[in-house]
Amino acid sequence: GASRPAAQRGSGRAGRDLVAAVGVGLGLGGVILASLLVYRPAFLLVITAAILLGVVELVRALEAGGAQAPLAPLVVGTVAVFALAWTRGPDGLVVAFLFTVVAVLLWRLGDGPEGYLRDASAGVLVALYVPLLAGFAVLLLVPEDGALRVLVFIATVVGNDVGGYTAGVLWGRHPMAPSVSPKKSWEGMVGSVAACVAVATPIVVLGLDGPWWGGVLLGAALAVTATAGDLGESLIKRDLGIKDMGTLLPGHGGIMDRLDSLLPSAAVAYLLLSWVAPPA
Repeated sequence: GASRPAAQRGSGRAGRDLVAAVGVGLGLGGVILASLLVYRPAFLLVITAAILLGVVELVRALEAGGAQAPLAPLVVGTVAVFALAWTRGPDGLVVAFLFTVVAVLLWRLGDGPEGYLRDASAGVLVALYVPLLAGFAVLLLVPEDGALRVLVFIATVVGNDVGGYTAGVLWGRHPMAPSVSPKKSWEGMVGSVAACVAVATPIVVLGLDGPWWGGVLLGAALAVTATAGDLGESLIKRDLGIKDMGTLLPGHGGIMDRLDSLLPSAAVAYLLLSWVAPPA
């Protein structure tokens, strides 16, 4: 109600302006769906653009903590990570990531020894957190049924947000990590797991010919990784003393405020789907 402004802001990171948040979410979902269903490689361009924005956003946010992560090698490295993941698979992803890390370390040498460890470490963190983890979404896309693999991964993470928000608002009583994200509750986590399992299982079984328990396992695992990713980003923001990573998306904050739960989930989705529903 109007007398409860905190409740209006929702649970966790459910956005301060719910109407704007839902509108932006539907718009992003439409772009992702269109790119996946119309022309699979188009999704590669969508994710590359989003991750490049996320890299810039995170580098700018880290500056609030005094760290100057080298941006140029991170931008070039992100493109290389995606290109090699798409054309050379997991080996390409690893090699491109390692070259990105080396490029960050060497690039920062040009600015001298003062603050080198801090800045270089921040650059390696960005490379690990954003392009490397996002590279697993590219690996999901590679097989012929890659569009469906990406779809089940993203839809399940969206289910985590919706299920967690709904259960948290209706029944949330016990905070999960009050010092990091006061609005998150254990009741919301139960809703997240239930929603993720409900989304993942039919797609894994009907779309990818996987076993029912594979869908349950994927749903439960992504509920955990999505929540952990959300809490991890909240921890970084609290440490930096910032509210949002950016202002690009009304009702959501920045790109990184949307990617936080997707990034670790991409890696786990790739590993689990490779096991329970391997590509033909």
